[in-house]
Amino acid sequence: MEFIKGMDVSTLLEEEACGARYFDEGKEGELLDILKKYGCNSVRLRLWNDPYAEDGTPYGAGTNDLEKLILLSKRAREHDMSILLDLHYSDFWADPGKQTVPKAWKGYSPDELEKAVYEYTLEVMERLKRENLLPELVQVGNEVTNGLLWPTGKKPEFENIARYISAGIRAVKEVHKEAQIMIHLDNGGFNSMYREWFDEYTKRGEDFDIIGMSYYPFWHGTMDELEFNMHDMAARYGKKICIAEVSMGFTMEDYKEYEKLEDSERKGMATRPELTENLPYPMTKQGQADFMQDIMSRVAKVPGGMGFYYWEPGWIPVPGCGWATDAALAYTGEEGPGGNEWANQVLFDYEGNALPALQTIKDFKA
Repeated sequence: MEFIKGMDVSTLLEEEACGARYFDEGKEGELLDILKKYGCNSVRLRLWNDPYAEDGTPYGAGTNDLEKLILLSKRAREHDMSILLDLHYSDFWADPGKQTVPKAWKGYSPDELEKAVYEYTLEVMERLKRENLLPELVQVGNEVTNGLLWPTGKKPEFENIARYISAGIRAVKEVHKEAQIMIHLDNGGFNSMYREWFDEYTKRGEDFDIIGMSYYPFWHGTMDELEFNMHDMAARYGKKICIAEVSMGFTMEDYKEYEKLEDSERKGMATRPELTENLPYPMTKQGQADFMQDIMSRVAKVPGGMGFYYWEPGWIPVPGCGWATDAALAYTGEEGPGGNEWANQVLFDYEGNALPALQTIKDFKA
């Protein structure tokens, strides 16, 4: 497989429905057309089990159900892009701070959850096979640093963590033996955590192919720490390495006028000023491009370094496309508000114009 220059475009359908427009050199174009021009060869697509409230209200942030996965997968195939399927095993965002059991599985025992993971994964894969859309790569769980399907699968319950992930792996392989299996943690610069996690998992769990890492420079350590961890994981476990999520800001200017929300309704930027003070690259268009050059160079030097997936390059600020609706917050138990917190880290400016980092990505030779 060629060096992956991947993009997570999971919110694309919602962005388009809310009026997002994308431009390259002044000409309007479809997002995947533009990304393809700049070297994108793979997409990452998340899947939530049932991202709707009991009354049918969508959870937002793409409301990534199976039908939307199929629509986006078809568009990726039309652009000759490979697909990384990102199974969350939740009805909404799953990450180190929350791994909420799907509504349909609430109250299940570990045995029942293991069976549910297997059957659900099998059902998804069989549907994709019928549609001729089987993904090349499958991520079993999303940022499972602290486990999945809480509370029974919450770290340090490694027996259950391994059971649930292994059930998903078995189901994927039953339908698609050639699929490359990824296990994905966050905090790519935290080597001791990765060693502990994979030491525990490999004692118990089904085999897999790729260690996926999230790396956001304002949260996840230095670039040198990330580089050390990538090399150590590749050598220690003999696995391929992929940066499953990465991004960098291009500005610290606010985008309130584009969201058209009151202050009380806005999430605000994830990149708080205090988080960006010590970054090696400034939050500018050129800083974003230089950061991507550095990331790609470091990944390419790792034995088995596969490439990267930029996290949500097209999530520009448009009214109605935020990270969570009120219905979603009721499901996860989190507090709002639910606006866009990522718009200053995408690969298009607030007006939808392609940024210089895309040319840097296109020009990079692994």
